[in-house]
Formats: sequence, C-alpha cells, structure tokens
Amino acid sequence: MDLFSREQTRGLLYLIPILLLIVMLSLVIERDRDLTHDALQTLMDGSGAEGAAEDAAAEIPLKEFNPNRDSYEALRKAGLPTDIAVGIVRWRNYGKIFRIKEDLAEVSGMNDSIYAQIKPYIVIEEQYRITPRQERNFQPRRTTISGSNHNAKPDVITPAESFTIDTVSEEYLMRWGLSRRQAQALINYRDRAGGIHDEEKLRSCYVLDSVVADRMIEYMVFTKPVESLPAEQLPRKEEKSERVEINRADSAALVSVDGIGAKSAGVILRYRELLGGFYSLEQLRELKIITESNFERILQEISCDSCEIRKIDINFAGLKILAEHPYISDRALRRIVKLRQLKGGWSRIEEMIDDKIFSEEEAKRLVPYLRFGHSATE
Repeated sequence: MDLFSREQTRGLLYLIPILLLIVMLSLVIERDRDLTHDALQTLMDGSGAEGAAEDAAAEIPLKEFNPNRDSYEALRKAGLPTDIAVGIVRWRNYGKIFRIKEDLAEVSGMNDSIYAQIKPYIVIEEQYRITPRQERNFQPRRTTISGSNHNAKPDVITPAESFTIDTVSEEYLMRWGLSRRQAQALINYRDRAGGIHDEEKLRSCYVLDSVVADRMIEYMVFTKPVESLPAEQLPRKEEKSERVEINRADSAALVSVDGIGAKSAGVILRYRELLGGFYSLEQLRELKIITESNFERILQEISCDSCEIRKIDINFAGLKILAEHPYISDRALRRIVKLRQLKGGWSRIEEMIDDKIFSEEEAKRLVPYLRFGHSATE
C-alpha cells in the first residue's frame, strides 16, 4: 500500500526543491550579513581613526610658517589644513614665489575665513619680498612669460628711477610683487578714482600690502588733480569747431572727447543701442564707468539731439523689444503684456501710471522712448 497518493507524491516533488532553495537562500543571506557587518565595522574603525587624526590635526594651534621654504609636513605641523598645505607646495612646484601675504589668497582651497585665520602667522622673508636695496643700480632683466605660464609673476625688481603711479602698466606693478589680479585691481581703482594723487589715496586701495606700498612710495611720483592746478598751468585745449553729437558719434568720435577713453566709448555705444539713443546727456551719469570729474569734462565737448532717439510703440511692440529696454523692469513687462491683452493698449503715459505699470518717476524717464499707436479702445 502506497504511503502517498499520486497527487501527494507529485506535490512533494514540487515542494522539496522549493524548500531546498529557501534553505540555500537563507544561508547565503546570513553569510552576506556577516560579511557586511565585518566590512562595516572595519570601515567604521578606519573612519574613526581617520576622524580622530583630523580632530587631532584641527586641535594643533597655528604657528608661524614660511610658505616659500616649509615642507608639506612643516606646514601641517604649523596647523594648516591638508588642502591648503598641498596648494602651497603645488604653487612652489609651478615656480611661483609668495612675495606678499596676499598671494596666499590665490592658493587652491583657500577661502576668506581660512585666510583671515592664518594671515598673522605668515612669514615672508625679506629676500622674497623685493630685491635688496644695495642691488638697485642693476638693470632689471626682462622676464618672458611663456604661453604655458601666463599667470606667473615677473621677477620682482626695484627700479633705479622714479615712476608715476597714474601711468604705470599692469606688468610694471607685477614686478613690484603684486599678482596679476592685484595689479588689475589697483589699475581699476586708479582709473575709477580719476588718478591716485597722494599717499593716503594709494593706501586706501585694499589690495596693496603695506610693505610693498612703503617701498613703492619711495620712488613714486604723485600727479596733482587737474582741478587743483592754477589756471595758468591748466593744459590748453584746442578749440573744436563743433561738439560731438552723442547719438550719431562712432567710437572714434567719442574717444576724441576729453574724458572718454576707448573702454568708456564702447560702454556708451552699447548703452545707446539698448536705450534707442540718448535724449539727455544726464543719462551718462547712469554709467558707472563715467566718473563725476570726467562727466564735467565731457559736457564741454558733446551735445545731444533727442530727435535721433528710436521710439517704441508700446501698444504693438514685441515682447523681445520691450524686454531689452533698460527702463522697463520685469514687473512692468508682465503687467504690460497682461493689460495690453485685456484692454487693447493705452493712449498716453498717464493711463499706464493709473494701471500701476510705472511709477511717475519711471514714466518720466521712459516716456521720451514711447509712441502710442491706435489701440483697440480708441
């Protein structure tokens, strides 16, 4: 007599492989769990050791260090973070020298907070700052900057003659130990201020290290501002037959105006294109590149014909044209598009003020550029 029927036997044949599979899977899962636990424990142990090392390093008080001489290990013992120490060594490997403390601000990984903490501990030896005084009579050798090292600083020199700070170039300033970024910042500061006319003005430039400033001032010649010269010493200007009309002038004509350089001319032309022309010379005050002293000089040689400006039909102008105009804000643009669809347009600027599209001041500034075509409401 059979213990199991045919159907029961068939069921057991199906069930046994499933049970075996379940047992095997449970064994594999248990093994992986043990391995994962061991690996995780190992990782945690390693992380703990590494974290302890980092904490220990963080607890090292800052000490004085020499970025031009100290090894990586010495920099770390001085309390510098790993990435900063690596950045300093890499800087030297590129053949660069730290001439002033501010040079460390350019090291990879440096930020304002770290720099502020380590600055008091930076030691720049005299030999790296500038050529010693007794070597001043030597002619400085010319430094060629190869294409692969454009950011390298030329060798520091001490000139054998005086120089005028208002005319020196970026490369010349770099020879005093300034980085290219610092030299550019000093020149921009000089140009925006209309010149550096005294020691106080020079020292107020934040990028200039006091040590370098002390050495430069010894040779520096300050020019007096034009306004402070006696009338008989003021340069005589050639009388021009006619003023330059700002809405028709090209770049060459603008550069011929006293107070407008090549860079300023480019900015004026771009702004004129965005506006559609100038209706008043006072609009030049909106350009940061035009200083107050330059503006007064420009007024003597330039004129403005408001008939030359390009007008916008506020009722039919496309979205792109409206968006590009400097006097139309994003908020005003959204209301123009929305209300123009609802009411068909406007017949005068006062209606746009009533619709709270523009304030009275904004409308007064913009209205010379507007034309009100026939709207659907008329």
